[in-house]
Amino acid sequence: MAVTNTAKMQLLLEAPIGSMLFKLAAPNVAAVLLTTASTFADVWYVGQLGTASLASLALVYPFLMLMMMMASGAIGGGVTASLSRALGRGDNEGAQSGAWHAFLIACFLGLIFTVTLGLFSRPVYAFLGGTGEALEGAVVYSMIAFGGAFLIWLFWVLAAIIRGTGDTVTPARAILVSGVAQIGLSGALTLGWGPFPSLGIAGTATAMLTCQTLGAAYMAFYLIKGKGALTLSPHTFNWRPIIDIMRVGGLGLINSAGISITVIVVTGFIGRYGTEALAGYGLGSRLELMVIPIAFGIGGAVTVAVGANFGAGNFARARRIAWTGAGTVFVFINLIGLPIAFAPGLWLDLFTADATAYSYGALYLAIAAPFYGFFAAGQTLYFACQGTGKVLLPVCVGLLRLALVATVGALAVYFSWQINALFMGVAAGLLTIGLGVSLCMLGRAWWPEKSAQAS
Repeated sequence: MAVTNTAKMQLLLEAPIGSMLFKLAAPNVAAVLLTTASTFADVWYVGQLGTASLASLALVYPFLMLMMMMASGAIGGGVTASLSRALGRGDNEGAQSGAWHAFLIACFLGLIFTVTLGLFSRPVYAFLGGTGEALEGAVVYSMIAFGGAFLIWLFWVLAAIIRGTGDTVTPARAILVSGVAQIGLSGALTLGWGPFPSLGIAGTATAMLTCQTLGAAYMAFYLIKGKGALTLSPHTFNWRPIIDIMRVGGLGLINSAGISITVIVVTGFIGRYGTEALAGYGLGSRLELMVIPIAFGIGGAVTVAVGANFGAGNFARARRIAWTGAGTVFVFINLIGLPIAFAPGLWLDLFTADATAYSYGALYLAIAAPFYGFFAAGQTLYFACQGTGKVLLPVCVGLLRLALVATVGALAVYFSWQINALFMGVAAGLLTIGLGVSLCMLGRAWWPEKSAQAS
């Protein structure tokens, strides 16, 4: 079997797993931490505008994270896995074609988000319990952020294309610079620093869209000029690369949707408990959703490493890579979740002085945060499964979590249970992801050599 003889491929296929993952994941983790910091800053800026604005952000944020998870984790993961497998087996032309078709997929899905949430967000947020100022703020944010969804999709998918070649530094550079710029511009436009106008929550959305557009332009230039292992150029339309990407990415869309819909469903139930409950839960769930990008920091490296090794037939090495990545994430995320579970003020004091909203947020974190490590490790193993090209079982685990949380939420509202029962359902869902996806590692997708021996 031919294998591309490049330094990056040799790193993926032959280097010690710990050092290889460190080299690949370090730029990813740095970029993700900066992205997390920009999200953190946005919450702080909006928190200065009042509880209603925080509630607006709580309504919008699950949908924004849904789009970013679809672009970076689902379709992006499918793109990275497809290109890395192609390069791992020496099919450079197939990888080139896959890069172009990934660009087309990003254009199409970005248009869908623009139409649905850029133009018709009001009834969605109203259905989730948004009213008054909270509803109006959410609609304004959506018109800007989702109105430019195509550009945000390009930002994440172009990063996935470059990452699929084993180059995690270039996309990380684009994400880092974009994140730094967003932190400054978001504060300036949201709160009106210096000569900038105070646009309120609209400023937060404008800053994000502007900075990610510039990052996408940089990566597009990098690929079009052929500065990396692949060149982005038009190819004859072919369903084969689209099917290969969507075999992972399409199911990944279901997984990403399940994660965000879980938060959306819970948000809808929480809205029945009042605006303060919505704002408090929004602060707590935002920390939960921020765990996913951190898991992606290592998970993105795991995807390309597993994909390259599966393409080259190194199945045992691929399994060791998956478990090493998941174990690292489990430890790292627990270092965040456990202290905040016992001292929620470490997080909540930064964003709100509203005593009622604070109490809801503290209750949520005390119940759910101890399980963030399980959730993040499960997500990392999901990214590893993307590298194998088979993600059906992990996606089913995600849907099981959604069904569990939705059932508990519906019962809590119907029987007028206290809100902590709903939070316990969320915690059970987090644990389900960790344990369920771990069991998927025992499936046939991870042991193709046994199938070959049996036949």
